[in-house]
Amino acid sequence: MTHSQLVNLAVDWLRRYRCGVVLSEQACVSGEMPDAIGWKGKCRSVVVECKVSRADFLADRAKPFRQNPEIALGCERFYLASAGLIAPQELPAGWGLLECAGREVEMRVKPPRRSLRSPAGMELEMNLLLASLRRVEIRIEPQTITEFLKWKNRLAEYNGGVCPRELTPVTAERNPHLGVRTADRGARSVWQRRKPSPAASGCVWLVPQWCGTAGRAGAGPHSTTAPVAGKASSCGAGS
Repeated sequence: MTHSQLVNLAVDWLRRYRCGVVLSEQACVSGEMPDAIGWKGKCRSVVVECKVSRADFLADRAKPFRQNPEIALGCERFYLASAGLIAPQELPAGWGLLECAGREVEMRVKPPRRSLRSPAGMELEMNLLLASLRRVEIRIEPQTITEFLKWKNRLAEYNGGVCPRELTPVTAERNPHLGVRTADRGARSVWQRRKPSPAASGCVWLVPQWCGTAGRAGAGPHSTTAPVAGKASSCGAGS
C-alpha cells in the first residue's frame, strides 16, 4: 500500500473517530506536517502518522518534534501501518497503533485518555489552522472567508428572512464543535449538541454568484511555504 493510500485511510478513520474537522499533510511553523490531523469535541486533536516501511518508522524518531514531544501536535497520537510492521513495544510513550489490512483499519493499541498536547503544542495547532485558513482565503479572493461562510444568511435575507427550503439552515447544520448552551432546572449550564435536520432528497443547491475571479499572489503571514499565486475555482454549496 502506498503512503497516499494510507493517508486516505487515516482521514476516513478520523471521520469515523468523530473528528469534525480533518486536514491532511498541512504544515505548521515548527516544521511538523502530520499525515492526518483531526479535531473532535471542543478542541481535542488526534494525529495519525502513516508509515509504509520500517525505515520510514525508524527515521521518524529523529525528527525534532519527536525528540521533544512538548512541541508536537496532538492530544492523541497514532501510527498507522500494515499489520506487523510496528511492534507495540516500539511505540513512543502514550502513542496508539492503528493497523490496516486491505481497506480495514483496526486499533491495535489504544492510547491513554490523558492528553499528550502541551500549551506549546496547542499554539502550533492554532498556527497550522491559521495557515490552512489563509490558503483557503487566497483561493476564494476577492471574497473573504467570513463572506463565504455567510452566503446562506444572505440568501435568507433575500428570501424574506427565511432560508430557502432546499437548504439546511445554518443553525441546523451538523457541527460537532458547536453546542447550544441551555440552563436546566437547577440553573446549571449544560452543552447540547445541535441535531441536523433530515436532508431533503433531490434538492437544488443555490450557489452565490461571486466565484471565478483571480486570487492574489502570496501565502500570508501564517504560511510556512513559498508564496503561490492563487486562482479561485468553483465554490461549494456548503458553508
